[in-house]
Amino acid sequence: MLIADVYCQNANYEFSDAWMSNISILKKCRQFALVKKGESRKGPYFSLEVLNNNNPKGLSRIGFTVTKRQGCAVVRNRIRRRLKEVVRLCSKDILKPGHDYVIVAKRDTLLVPFKELCTHFVERVRYNKRLYRSGKIFSRET
Repeated sequence: MLIADVYCQNANYEFSDAWMSNISILKKCRQFALVKKGESRKGPYFSLEVLNNNNPKGLSRIGFTVTKRQGCAVVRNRIRRRLKEVVRLCSKDILKPGHDYVIVAKRDTLLVPFKELCTHFVERVRYNKRLYRSGKIFSRET
């Protein structure tokens, strides 16, 4: 069973902002620019930029970037809504306190099934470059 399946099965589908209790939203350009200086974790549907900002409140902060290249405003808002729902359902207990995250969306975000999007989000958040390079998690076999 995939990690995202567990999170999606345990998700509460009622409208609630309870998931926001430990998450804050990035809104200012300055905040996005700081996170861009951190680590970038690229994926097929979105890139995740991560920065440890040592936030004294211990809040995780998350921002969403969907450029005009993805389409008109309706398409961009749909992509943003899908990504916000992924974060709402799958972020419990995996976002590290005191870290900032920016999700940079790609057009394929609309085409992929929702569970696969959840799986990729969890993988990107938990991605550890050292473990992947050392071959402890997977090995590249050609």
